[in-house]
This record gives sequence, C-alpha cells and structure tokens, in this order.
Amino acid sequence: MGTALGLFVAARLLGAAAVALTAWAVGEHPVLLLGRSWDSIWYLRIAGDGYGRSLRFHPDVVHSDLAFFPLYPGLLRAVTELTPLSGPAAGLLVSWTAAGVAACGIYAIGARLHDRAVATALVLLWGLLPHSVVLSMAYTEPVLTAFAAWSLYAVLTGRWVWAGVLAAGAGLARPNGFAVAAAVLAAAAYELYRRRGKVTHRLWTGAALAPLGWVAYVLWVGRRQGDPLGGYFEVQRLWGSRFDFGLDALRFVRHLLLEGDLLVFPMSMVIVAAALLLYGLLLADRAPAPLLVYAGVLLFVAAGGAGFFECKPRFLLPAFPLLLPLACALARTARARPWHATLVVGALAGLSFAYGAYLVVLAHKPL
Repeated sequence: MGTALGLFVAARLLGAAAVALTAWAVGEHPVLLLGRSWDSIWYLRIAGDGYGRSLRFHPDVVHSDLAFFPLYPGLLRAVTELTPLSGPAAGLLVSWTAAGVAACGIYAIGARLHDRAVATALVLLWGLLPHSVVLSMAYTEPVLTAFAAWSLYAVLTGRWVWAGVLAAGAGLARPNGFAVAAAVLAAAAYELYRRRGKVTHRLWTGAALAPLGWVAYVLWVGRRQGDPLGGYFEVQRLWGSRFDFGLDALRFVRHLLLEGDLLVFPMSMVIVAAALLLYGLLLADRAPAPLLVYAGVLLFVAAGGAGFFECKPRFLLPAFPLLLPLACALARTARARPWHATLVVGALAGLSFAYGAYLVVLAHKPL
C-alpha cells in the first residue's frame, strides 16, 4: 500500500504543480483556484454561516445552498474551529486527506480481488484520470470516494455494521452518495437469499444504517421546504438538475457532433462514453455485485441526469471500480513489457496534468 499511496501522492502533487505554474503564468493565485472555485464557494459559506442562502436568477432558476449535502461543510467548520487555517486551506486539507484515505481503500479492494500489482495500478489510474485535478481541490468527491471505498471493502469482507456506517457517511457527503447504500443493500439482499434468511443481526443492522445519511438529509430539506418527500428534488430542479434518462444529454451530444463547442464539452462526452464501455468490461469480468451496483448507479445518474453536462466526468470520479479492467491490463503489461507500461502511464500523466490545469485555470466553466 505504501508504494501505491506514494505514487498517488506524487501524481496529485505534480498535478497541483501544473495548476500552480499555469495560474502564476496568467496572474492567478493557485491556492484560491484550488480552494475557492465554483462549488467550493458554496461549501465555505455553509461552513461559515450555515444554510439559508439562495440566488434567484429567474422564477425557474434559483440556486439554493440546500442542494449541497452537509458532511463536507461540517468538516470544514471543524477544521477552521480547531486550527488557524483559513476556509480554503481547510477545504484543501480535508480533500487531500480524504483522497489519501480513498486511495488506501481502493488499493485494499484491488488487492483483495486480484493482487498488489493490480491494486497499485488501480490507485495510479484513479489518480491520473483527466478530471483527477478535482481530487486536489476543495470538493466533495474525495470524501465520498473515501467512505465508498472502505464501505465496499467492508461488504467484501463481511463487516456489515462498518459497511452500513460508512455508507451512511457517504450519503451525507453528496447527492449520488446513495450509490454506496444501494450497493450495501443489494449485497445484503443477495446474502439473505443465499442463506435463506439465516443471517446475523450485524447484516440487518448494516442494511438499516446504510441509507440513513442520505434519507435524513433529503427529508430534512423537504421538511424545511414544506414538502418532505419532494422538497429536495425541487431544490435540485431549480438548479437545473433533474433526471430525464439521458434525453437532455443526447440532445447536447447531437449539438456537439453537429456544431462543436468548447473543449470541456466534447471531452466530457468522450469520458462518459468511455465509462459506459468500461462498465461493459466490468460486467464481462464478473466483478463482485457490490462493485457493479455502486459503479452502475453512479454511471446511471451521471449519464441520465440533465444539466451541467461539463460536470458529468466529475460525478464519475468516485466510480473507481470502472478502472479495474484497465488496471488488470496495465499490471499485465508492466510484467511483460515494463517500458510499454511506463509510456502509457507517462501519456496518461501528461494528459491529466495538462487538462487539469486547463480546467481549473483557463476553461472558466463549472467543474
């Protein structure tokens, strides 16, 4: 695990350095870009002042901070209260720490399913994704992935209570955090079926705990909005986020193919298409059901959601099981042709660092 974590840290430090150099070249401050951009600003305001802020652009376009789940701003508040760090610095500390914890969990899963070489390749690939710059920003994806990876590992090793507790934490981190609870519940249901109901109380406890975080926040927002079951989803609709089974995304893909657009949009299209292909490979490899459910729900939400097309690759960052087929291939290549594997990793690193710097400093589009 030490080697894998070291490679991951090196990849993310080099990615952050690329952002810093690009930012300095155009007269920007890299810490502010990484720690106070787009959604990070909302989280910092929630951490400092609590919920209650809305920006009204149109009767049907209202951006409310209730769309943002509470775990990350709660962690920011705790760090700023206990240390002399500013809000952006606290956000970076939380995200970088969570990314490291997530990398360890991803390694543990890869090693359990295959071997240490595949586990190391899996962690490295996750750290070199085109959108992996988000792992170096004050965003929630590292926190969600940390809870998800260790919850899934707990499921794979039969630690049901831990799986449920960690899934509940994931549900408090992000809207798509319910994918972890779905994986835990699916695994529990299969175990019930396989054992014909003869399971320990730990399985029942873990299954009961798993969805609590997500459900609790959604109901709290709904109650605050006067509609317990639909209030949260109305908040998301007013942000422009809704689920339409991919119709809006398909219309935008048609626009891209016929008219073109800024680089972030066709790149997002390619990444989502690659994710769909990788999910097919994951199915063909007969990956464990919890990983299939978790990655499948994340992919279903990202591909089927409307609005913020350029953010879809970020929504897929926690879907690390999709990289398992590539990690196996990279590990085989490293054993047979080390230089070929080195060239592949170098090319991925160049793309990740250059594109990450472009996204944060030059694109001026929501991440």
